[in-house]
Amino acid sequence: MEQFAFSIVAGLIVGIFSGLLGIGGGTLMIPLFRLGFGLSAIVSTATSLFTIVPTSIAGCITHLKNKTCIAKIGLIAGVAGACTSPLGVLAATNSPDIAIMACAAIIIAYSAITMFRKAIKMPKRTDSDLSMRATLQRFRMEFADETEEMPDGRQDSGERTGQVQGAHVRETQAAPARTTETAIAHEVQKSVNTLEAPMTAKRLLTGAAIGLVAGFASGYVGVGGGFLMVPLFISLLGITMKKASGTSLIAVVILAIPGVITQTLHGNVDFVAGIAMAIGSIPGALIGASLIRYIPERKMRFLFGFFLLFAAIILVINELNVFGA
Repeated sequence: MEQFAFSIVAGLIVGIFSGLLGIGGGTLMIPLFRLGFGLSAIVSTATSLFTIVPTSIAGCITHLKNKTCIAKIGLIAGVAGACTSPLGVLAATNSPDIAIMACAAIIIAYSAITMFRKAIKMPKRTDSDLSMRATLQRFRMEFADETEEMPDGRQDSGERTGQVQGAHVRETQAAPARTTETAIAHEVQKSVNTLEAPMTAKRLLTGAAIGLVAGFASGYVGVGGGFLMVPLFISLLGITMKKASGTSLIAVVILAIPGVITQTLHGNVDFVAGIAMAIGSIPGALIGASLIRYIPERKMRFLFGFFLLFAAIILVINELNVFGA
């Protein structure tokens, strides 16, 4: 009973990360199943994949409601990944434990490094809400200048001179801030243009290719594939972090199901542990997906990178039997 309760709490934490970062949570569940439950490598990955499905569905629903995803790209990537995830499962059943875990650690660590590099290059103020607040403030200042005119539309010469001088001082003081605001607005508009770009054949094929790779990795390593799709969506398709997270969850929901079916047919799924973890992870995913709109993108990149790096280290420690697992 205590282990069941522990699984629910652990699932809640995993679910929050899942919904917030757009991943199935498998990169954290695998070490938990391996170290905390003492399951074998193949059972850990299979049970993780089983738990990912309800977790991802819960987070996906919230992302769709909040419009923090690109459904078409997620659908294309998911369908493509569904074709390769069973192949990943078959490859894993014929691989030694250390090969599965080492492969997962390498891929996850690489994704973490990619996230760190992109986050470091980003300006600290890139959120659209900051840009909108700056624009609103500028509008209020300009509106105040216009309302200083006399009711009949004429102004006294002394008043006009004082207003011109005051406007010059304000303009001089606001110049650096406006330069920053202009740069921010440019970055925001560039992101909007990218997201609103038409779904060309090249974009769809790129999304499908990402799904094929993520699907095989999902079946082989027992993760949702978000750890691959999120950075690839950002780097290859130019999707923002917030949109990439939700988009990847759509793909994860689709591509994970065939892998789970294949693992079940091989008798590798521990349903008791998986269900307990899912009970906690579903509400956690809803919480995480709801928080995504309140976290700056640059911080999200760092958070995602640290999460992936932590997961990679845990997997390596596990396979080196540091804790005698």
